[in-house]
Amino acid sequence: MRILLAGILGGIAMFAWSSIAHMALPLGKVGVKDIPAGSESAVLGTMQVGIGNASGLYLFPGMGNGSEGQAEAMKGYERKLATNPQGFLVYHPAGGSVNMPVLLGREFLTELFEALVVAWLLAQTRLGSYFSRVGFVFLAGLLAAVATNIPYWNWYGFPSSYTAAYMATQVCAFMVTGLVVAALVKPVPESVHP
Repeated sequence: MRILLAGILGGIAMFAWSSIAHMALPLGKVGVKDIPAGSESAVLGTMQVGIGNASGLYLFPGMGNGSEGQAEAMKGYERKLATNPQGFLVYHPAGGSVNMPVLLGREFLTELFEALVVAWLLAQTRLGSYFSRVGFVFLAGLLAAVATNIPYWNWYGFPSSYTAAYMATQVCAFMVTGLVVAALVKPVPESVHP
């Protein structure tokens, strides 16, 4: 029961920090840019014509359809990169909307799940001091931040500033969660055997 309570309160703390980081602090906007105003209509129009109604994650320039051998496909891709911009695009066709209550609900459930898992993991340890338990949760957050953000920076070229800001947001979220969870999840003393 204590683990469940710790996870719930930790999830609330994580959600509160994440909300502050994205709405009150500039961390949620670091490294993210709008398409320049003078170009936005042309770029959006081209996407609508070229992609249409097919939502998805698009890599550009394309790597080909896989009909060539791997080595030959990479040579062709290197030639494309020499003369074209590169990146990837999360695309949704026109007609969508932003349902903020649904998005916030999903975010809260995600962070609640993270806090419950880290509370359970902490309960499996024998860490005695409060600060060692906070440190355990902090390290779990550092691992999560590295595992999810560094590959995107490395493989897809996410901006370094965005990567650093998002990692800082995640690590701080786990630190805040650790302060709450570590206060409630304490090691169970080993029973004395005769």
